[in-house]
Amino acid sequence: MNPLNNTDKEHQTAAMNASTENTTRSTTATVRASLKKRYAAEKRFRLYGIIAISSSIGFLFLLLASITSKGLPAFTQTFVKLDVELNSEQLGITDAPSAADLRSANYSGVIKQTLRDRFPEVTKRGEKKALYKLISTGAQYELYDRVAADPSLVGQTISLWVPADDELGAIIKSDADLTQPDSITTRMTDQQIAWAKTLKDAGDLDVRFNTTFFKNGDSREPELAGIRAALIGSAFTLLITFTLSFPVAVSAAIYLEEFAPQNRWTDIVEVNINNLAAVPSIVFGLLGLAVFINFFHLPRSAPVVGGIVLSLMTLPTIIISSRAALKAVPPSIREAARGLGASPLQVVTHHVLPLAMPGILTGTIIGLAQALGETAPLLMIGMVAFIVDIPASITDAATVLPVQVFLWADSPERAFVEKTSAAIMVLLVFLILMNAIAVMLRKRFERRW
Repeated sequence: MNPLNNTDKEHQTAAMNASTENTTRSTTATVRASLKKRYAAEKRFRLYGIIAISSSIGFLFLLLASITSKGLPAFTQTFVKLDVELNSEQLGITDAPSAADLRSANYSGVIKQTLRDRFPEVTKRGEKKALYKLISTGAQYELYDRVAADPSLVGQTISLWVPADDELGAIIKSDADLTQPDSITTRMTDQQIAWAKTLKDAGDLDVRFNTTFFKNGDSREPELAGIRAALIGSAFTLLITFTLSFPVAVSAAIYLEEFAPQNRWTDIVEVNINNLAAVPSIVFGLLGLAVFINFFHLPRSAPVVGGIVLSLMTLPTIIISSRAALKAVPPSIREAARGLGASPLQVVTHHVLPLAMPGILTGTIIGLAQALGETAPLLMIGMVAFIVDIPASITDAATVLPVQVFLWADSPERAFVEKTSAAIMVLLVFLILMNAIAVMLRKRFERRW
């Protein structure tokens, strides 16, 4: 064997090994650089996600804090104590009045006379008008309720707490310094603030829980406005929505998922259902205005019309969620039932539907929560009306909470700002409760296959 050939082979092998080692090092360096960039990109993406979530939580917190800070004062109300002399001559009634006499008595005049007696130095006409504005116009109704409950009070002097005007109420609830009128932002005059200070020093002003907010309907006076009419209107509307949408949507979902043949017509129906879920809600309001009010002449601004319109809007959501719940039931359940001789209808009603019901109820509650917060379709059918009386049936004129918020937000009085925020808080509580119920139902009845 030639020793030169062996040396050449050794050199070649060494060169190849060196080349391979260089290539490996180069590849390793390239991979490490690539991994470094990839890890850096993943860290940036994770950081972006954390920033986005933190920003969302921060903005949500600011929104809720703003609504809460503005709405909390609406849950309290300022009252003024008056020592009212129920003079029958001043009331314009006899000493033994009938129920009709009590209803037509001059309670407003008695309240005004009481204020004049409380501040005898007020003699000018303009000053009297300013003095009367310290008290809400609802004071006369408080006095009527007291006298109507006990007519024997006529001829006596009673102590009566009546609601203060919204401007005075806002000052007292803010705990403003009445000795510094210039530091108070209000429409009240310095003289009215001085009278308010006199009442406060005498202990004739008190801040209490605002039951009026939950007992009354809407009013032009902020201190008398409440959400009871809107709450009952929302309840009637949701009742109609659930009664119409739930059975129809579940039946449609069962047919499409369990019985309908797979052909072009069912495909068209499914596509249209999915498209209807994306239709703007105001379109359903236009449909309700054109069909149910103008054609069928159903009562305008009634919960029955609002419920029908919202049920049409809610149907696609419930159908889609119900189909998903039915599809989640394993095929083995159906096969086992058929193997025992159950008919297709028995398979669905006895086995599939009970197992899918938690998901169906969850979708239904979410759909109803969406309907509860809708405003646009209800504005189109006239539920934006000014409603004072509490609706007693589904055909009475009514409004709903979102529309009530819309109306109060458009009112110029400053006190309606806190009413608007308080109504939003109540609406948010209902929405949170409905979503919490949906989550609880899913957690309680959910089965993992």
